[in-house]
Amino acid sequence: MKRTRRECHLDVAETASQKSVAVVVVSYNVKHYLRQCLGAVERALEGLDAEVFVVDNDSTDGTIDCLQADFPHFTWVRNLENTGFAKANNTAIRMSSSRYVLLLNPDTVIGEDTIRRSLEWMESHSDSGALGVKMLKNDGSFAWESRRGVPTPWVSFCKMVGLVRLFPKSRFFGKYYMGYHDKNEAHAIEIVSGAFMMLRRSALEQCGILDETFFMYGEDIDLSYRLLKGGFRNYYLPTPILHYKGESTQKTSYRYVYSFYNAMLIFFRKHFSYFGWFASVLIRLAIIAKGVLAFLNIHIKKAQTIYKEGVAPNNSKTYAVWGNKADAAEARSILSEEEWLQVEMPPVNGALRNSMSKLTVDSIVVNAERLNYSDILSRMDKTASQGLLCQWFMMYPSRRIMIAAGEIYGDSAAAK
Repeated sequence: MKRTRRECHLDVAETASQKSVAVVVVSYNVKHYLRQCLGAVERALEGLDAEVFVVDNDSTDGTIDCLQADFPHFTWVRNLENTGFAKANNTAIRMSSSRYVLLLNPDTVIGEDTIRRSLEWMESHSDSGALGVKMLKNDGSFAWESRRGVPTPWVSFCKMVGLVRLFPKSRFFGKYYMGYHDKNEAHAIEIVSGAFMMLRRSALEQCGILDETFFMYGEDIDLSYRLLKGGFRNYYLPTPILHYKGESTQKTSYRYVYSFYNAMLIFFRKHFSYFGWFASVLIRLAIIAKGVLAFLNIHIKKAQTIYKEGVAPNNSKTYAVWGNKADAAEARSILSEEEWLQVEMPPVNGALRNSMSKLTVDSIVVNAERLNYSDILSRMDKTASQGLLCQWFMMYPSRRIMIAAGEIYGDSAAAK
């Protein structure tokens, strides 16, 4: 396979003292989510011989100044400019020497057993190049990006025109999200998401690390495809993690649309050059169409908000606390009672569905300092599978802060 100018090679010899895994997190203006992510990583690495690298892409929210002292045993890299996701990850990959490398988004929360289970799978499957996991959205529902097929021209066409959503379980129309596989069973896939991407170092040495031509989006697709072409297999493991899905870039924005589809254009030119000008025209038309839809979606939502405020000025939201009375008191002290109304919830081991079947709940609050992340993620997954979708807040009483997708509540000092 011919290497592009920015597709980098890695040469690190294995040694007997080599650590088991290097966790790499690239951050950009998401310090509250990053703190949560690193805290979860710290729990997950207990008892493992590991190294952690945090690469900050010139954040303006004081990320390193705020967090480095809390995680002094991690290696921090401060970039003086936003070098992009691929280049920032490569910086840390080159600095590491572990047998496995885990690329992890800062807007994720992993369970205490996530890394250990992933390493066990990689160790028991010598043909594995990369491993992805079961990603959950903030309402507990399954994130389809957890597993994908190679975006060939046909597969990409099916996604762009909506055929994949009309026939999600079809192997012919729905390969982009591979919906014909059971999401609760481990299986081979083609594309692993860069939000959680466990990589075998020997595979990186053979196939190269991330292609820095991709600034944001697409680099995980490109690397996954190169691993497949190099003779490795990529897998999906149904252990759940939480992914807030891009706090810095909303999927309804034109910026996301342009960045994602431009990355697809780079991928086509690199791997499907025979498709040539037709792929270029198709992708550019998709950018225009999706851009128009994003513009209309933003303005429709604004109009809906204005209408709701005009006819229903009471915008109170309801929340339930999954925990004990002390947790409920902490949540009540953090949230504004003028905006939020508390409803009763069972204790941790209670029957969640029976309690919520008679209630309309906007959000569930959990004490992430008292409960295991693995237990919280499992409950999110089970609750969503029962058809009960609502926003989940992670509460940290010691810092008086609560975090969900796009929402942070707490003391003014903590929420800055």
